[in-house]
Amino acid sequence: TDLEKEQLKALKKVVKHFGAGLPLKDLAQVMDILNLCAEKVNEQAAFTDPLVQLIKLCGLPFLQKKFSDEMSYSETASKCIAQLGYLMRVPSSQVRIEICKCVVRFYDVEPPRKLQSGYQPTSANYKIKMAELGGLAETLVLSLALVENQLLEKLWVLKALQHLSSSGVNCSLMLKAQAASRLCLYLGDADPSGQLLFRSSDILWSLLENTSKEEVVHQLSSLECIHTLKEVFVELLLHGFRRSDRQLRNDLLVLASLLAANPAAPMLESGFAKLLVVLATFTEVKIPNPLLKGLKLTNSPEDFEMKKLLFNVIGVLSKNPCAAQAASLALSLQLLSDNDVMPALLCYVKPNQKPGFHDWSAAQYEELQLHAMAVLASVAPLLVEKYLSCQANTLLLLFLEWCMGQDAFSGQGNSFHARGGRGSKLAQMRFSLRVLRSVVSLYHGAVSLSLCDQGAISQLLDVLKYAADKSKEQEDAILLEIQADLLFLLSALCESDLHRKELFSPEGVDLLISFLQMDPKKIHSGLGHNRLLFTALDCLWSCVLGCSIAEDSFLQRQGIGLLLDLLALKQKTLCNVILGILVEFCDNPKTTSHISTWRGEKEQTAASLLLELWRQEELELGVRRDQWGRIVDMKQPMAGSFQKQQEVIPLPANCPSFAIVEASENTRAKLYCLFCKLGFEDLPVLSARDSVTLAIIQHYLDFKVAEVWSELCEELKEEFKLVRSDEEALKVISEGSEDLGRMVAALQTEVLENQHHQEIQEEERTYARIKAAHKQREMVTKSWESFLARTSNYEALKKIKRLQEKSIEAPRLKSKPQTEAAHSARKGLGTTV
Repeated sequence: TDLEKEQLKALKKVVKHFGAGLPLKDLAQVMDILNLCAEKVNEQAAFTDPLVQLIKLCGLPFLQKKFSDEMSYSETASKCIAQLGYLMRVPSSQVRIEICKCVVRFYDVEPPRKLQSGYQPTSANYKIKMAELGGLAETLVLSLALVENQLLEKLWVLKALQHLSSSGVNCSLMLKAQAASRLCLYLGDADPSGQLLFRSSDILWSLLENTSKEEVVHQLSSLECIHTLKEVFVELLLHGFRRSDRQLRNDLLVLASLLAANPAAPMLESGFAKLLVVLATFTEVKIPNPLLKGLKLTNSPEDFEMKKLLFNVIGVLSKNPCAAQAASLALSLQLLSDNDVMPALLCYVKPNQKPGFHDWSAAQYEELQLHAMAVLASVAPLLVEKYLSCQANTLLLLFLEWCMGQDAFSGQGNSFHARGGRGSKLAQMRFSLRVLRSVVSLYHGAVSLSLCDQGAISQLLDVLKYAADKSKEQEDAILLEIQADLLFLLSALCESDLHRKELFSPEGVDLLISFLQMDPKKIHSGLGHNRLLFTALDCLWSCVLGCSIAEDSFLQRQGIGLLLDLLALKQKTLCNVILGILVEFCDNPKTTSHISTWRGEKEQTAASLLLELWRQEELELGVRRDQWGRIVDMKQPMAGSFQKQQEVIPLPANCPSFAIVEASENTRAKLYCLFCKLGFEDLPVLSARDSVTLAIIQHYLDFKVAEVWSELCEELKEEFKLVRSDEEALKVISEGSEDLGRMVAALQTEVLENQHHQEIQEEERTYARIKAAHKQREMVTKSWESFLARTSNYEALKKIKRLQEKSIEAPRLKSKPQTEAAHSARKGLGTTV
């Protein structure tokens, strides 16, 4: 007993000595004292107060003599703070609460009131860093099991964890100790103050923000946690009258949305999903539910937020991403169907009203309307029969007609879904088209028939023209998306029906022509012109090809020239699509003349462009060619570098080999088909390089057949031992393919030699013209020099005169009749020119 009294006196002296704070150099000894006190508390309650006083000292800033002490004693300090968490094992409410208060004081930024001479306090966040290093957060989470029946202690632990959760490192440590599931199970505990629910939910939010959201959701996905969330949510829904209660209710609803997105979470089994779906639609459709009896929603921001979150839950339930959970998805869809989600969402597919449903303001109603339509785009493809039974196509077409109307409505543009719709109805048009796109993309016969019977093709063309005119005034991403969706809808509706294609022409062809005339610089603008162009090409393929009336209309408007202009851009993604369209168009006999008469930059012909594309494709594939484009590899003249690296693997008869697959993975097959349509003989004058390339294209099919035979030979040799006759036959086939390669190479060489001979002849003719020009220039120069000499040199003039006289006398007859009179040439001669 005397020893214990002495120890208590010593402890009081220690507490008094370190009243200004604990020096870093003494932390190790102080922690030893703390541990001894903790052991004594179990035997003597008198040691509780000194232990509390020492813990209180740990809440003060640590003291240092030198700035380097923080680094030097970091390991000791982290162990000291970690030891505070271990002291939670002491069965004393006073000790546990003081530990939590000590942790909370770590985040107190006020400077200490008094300092010990010769010491300075450590930096403000030093203890916070040491707490992270010592793993204090994990220890406190584990200590929740010790205080779960003590409300006050539990609240203090949660307050400490709430402060610690501001750090990502601490959140990771807490998650490691299963903090999410532990805290969720405490949500429903009795607490008149409401602090337990508030602090627990706040920590859960910190975990979601600072750690892996998937791990948090995984920990909350147990049946017990979901039951607890459901009970607390219902309690707040029915009896939470304060604004903070409603905000907390919405926070829990967000957690429920995250859990609904997890296929492994038993949201259906717990009944939570059904409750949320019924709550989401109870104002639009009247489904009796005793739980919701007397529940009323106001237009307060919290209730408005809850309505949007409930819509979001419906969208999440319809987007179960895990294919393995097909049964779960089926149950979710059944739940949505049984609770009339489709009619509830379709209630919003009508012109905006003021005031809206249930006294929502005009801006709130617009936001809910757009959100409901966004959710409808996810739900409608999964509940097609319900969609059709609710006459949804009729509602959407009427809504589209309203969107084009001239009434006084203008959108507020106050939400994510209303982006780009301020002052117009573009947001409503955008989401109504999204709903139509989602169901039409199923290619469900009843959906398409219902739309077309109501004149959807004509109406969609009117909307497309309206959007295109708007886009001319001011181009933005929303208008481009609307136009792309309209083109897709027209493509899906007209793809396999000739009558619908006839309805599309000629107004639709005119619109397609305008899209094909797009400035190439806009394709990579980032607004969505590339998508618009591709959907226009898809619409051309689906709505024009196969219908002679539409094809002729497109040809008359010089559409083939526009396609070739786009092809001349030589963009990989565009080329593949355009070549396919041109191949299909060539079934129309009028097409080839349009292709032949086209001229690009520098009077480039279509044939020259196609040959250039072939060379570009082979360069990308790594096909071996010499510098003039001739065949180098006689055994595999068409194989690229990747194809040559592939080993021949025996495949079943219904599986295409690599040589066959390769033909569909590049544009060479389409280019070959085009030349088959255009012909290989009657092409405009080609260069030698083009002629060399054309020789390869002309034998493309023969080379591909040879590749297939080569693969067949390799497979047979690998699987079987061939008899002599089969071996000889395969040898003959192999040699024949090599002979074909050599023949084409010889033809290419002959073309190059002829070209070289023509170039030499042209060079000789050019040299002769140059030589004649030089000779003429010399004669002119000599004549000029002679003229100058006659006018400036008298002796030269006399010499020229003598030569002139001789030239006059020379032609005369040497013998003349005597009767004729002789005339002198010198008489009267005075000219010198």
